[in-house]
Formats: sequence, C-alpha cells, structure tokens
Amino acid sequence: MATSVYHIPVMLAQCTEGLAIDPNGIYVDVTFGGGGHSREILRHLDKGHLYGFDQDADAEANIPASDNFTFVAANFRDLKKYLRLYGVSKVDGILADLGISSHQIDEPSRGFSTRFSGDLDMRMNQAAEISAKEVLNTYDEGRLHKILGIYGEIKNAKTLAQAIVSERASSPFETTEGFTAFLKKYAPRGKDFKYYAQVFQALRIEVNDEIGALEDLLMNALEVLKPGGRLVVMSYHSLEDRLVKNLMIKGKFQGEVEKDFYGNLIRPLEPLTRGAIVADEEEVAANPRARSAKLRIAKRTGK
Repeated sequence: MATSVYHIPVMLAQCTEGLAIDPNGIYVDVTFGGGGHSREILRHLDKGHLYGFDQDADAEANIPASDNFTFVAANFRDLKKYLRLYGVSKVDGILADLGISSHQIDEPSRGFSTRFSGDLDMRMNQAAEISAKEVLNTYDEGRLHKILGIYGEIKNAKTLAQAIVSERASSPFETTEGFTAFLKKYAPRGKDFKYYAQVFQALRIEVNDEIGALEDLLMNALEVLKPGGRLVVMSYHSLEDRLVKNLMIKGKFQGEVEKDFYGNLIRPLEPLTRGAIVADEEEVAANPRARSAKLRIAKRTGK
C-alpha cells in the first residue's frame, strides 16, 4: 500500500529535525500509520534502530523492509512495557503524530468520516470492545453530555445528549449516514459539517480513550527517554495540545511549575520551541489536514 495513499505525513522535515537523529541511536515512532515519518527517520540511521508502534492492523501493510526497523502491534500507551520486551530501557527520541490517519478517515467501514456511510465504529484497534455504536446506544444522558461538551466542545451538548437518548429508544443508531441525518436538526445553520466533525471527534476520543492513552504515553516517555533525548509531538486539537504543552513547560498536566530553593525550574523536559510550530501555507494547500497541526519539541533533562 503506497504511503502517499494511506497517509500523507505532516511537517515531515520539522519532525525529523526535531528528533536531532543520531545515526546509531534508538528511536520510536509511536504512531506508525502509513510509515511516512518512519521511512524518513530510517534514512538517517546507520547502526541505529527504530521501533514503530500502531494498534491498527491495517498499518502492518506499510512495514518497511529494513533490518533497522521493528514493528510493534500495540497501543502507544504501553510504550515502556513493549520496549522492555525487546530489551530496550532507554531511547534517544520519540515521535508522536496524534489523531487519525487519512486511511482511517477515507475507509467507510471504519466509521470515522461524515462523508461516507458505514457502521458507527471508530475503533482504532478493531479488536477493542467498545465502538461508537455502543457509546451512542448505551451511555446515559449525563455521560453523553460530558463527552460531547468536553471532547467535542459542542455548545448545545446537553440538548443533543437528551435528543440522542430519546431517539435511540425507538430507533437505535447504526450507521454514520443515519446519525449525521439525525444531527442535522441540531447543527447551527450554515455550520452543519463543522458540527458533525465535532460530534464525531468527541465519539472517537471516547471510543479510543485518546486522552487517557496520551497521558500514559507522555508519562512513559519521561521514563524511557535518555537525558538529552527528544520528544516530538504533533497534535490536532486543543485537548491534546494542552496536555503536551503543560507537560513540556510545567512538568505536569495541571498546576504550576515547581522551583527549587534557588528558584530554578524543576521539570523533566526543556521546551525547544517558542510556542507550537505550524505548517506553512504551501503544505496546508497540498495537505489540508496540516492546517490544524501543532508541533511541539522538547528535550529530556536530567531532573
């Protein structure tokens, strides 16, 4: 499967430069997907090694034929555990390109897109138990309200949650097409597709526990990165970016940065970028998905 068809990597050069690759170092691409970022990293390796993580079985079709590469079929939240299985305790760099791949969006049967009709699935790991269909048809009103409001930033989240519970009593939700038709009456006029995207995002995040998985990944990264090792993370919505930003700047997901007796910052990461890096106009024109990408880079301190 061609990488360009499966997924176009965003800010490829910036991500690779952010890793400051040692040709003999050990690196991890925790979101292998189409393999675009991994192939670029491999170009810079001599005796080094790259581990590529992905929980989506479809990604295995993109595994490069390289002695310097090992594919790990697992959720990146278990980074430390799986690296240990390969005898790896410390790495020189970690790359995470969060969100979903173009392939997942464009495959109707996966249920990620509002543009196609398919099952309400949205599982990145298709062996997982909970799909978007179960969320919509079994979660109580309060839980739906919270998911829609926090993960989707839906302004009428309470009204929509009530409507979902009422509708499913007689007509359970089964397909993306049927669900978007239902959503139409609750979408702000002229902003239908943005509204659908926000609702689908909320469901996808819940189905895959994306926020919990990201928190686990980031804490794992602190443990496996060598002092001086690079953490390169690209996110596509504010919830993800806020977690990454807080950890890089404050050393924690919430609260203020701590200081020692002398007023020096106590944090495990040192940010290497002033704010987030964004794609230039040329890349956004060629790959619209790059428009919402925010790239942050940090170096592991000895603290």
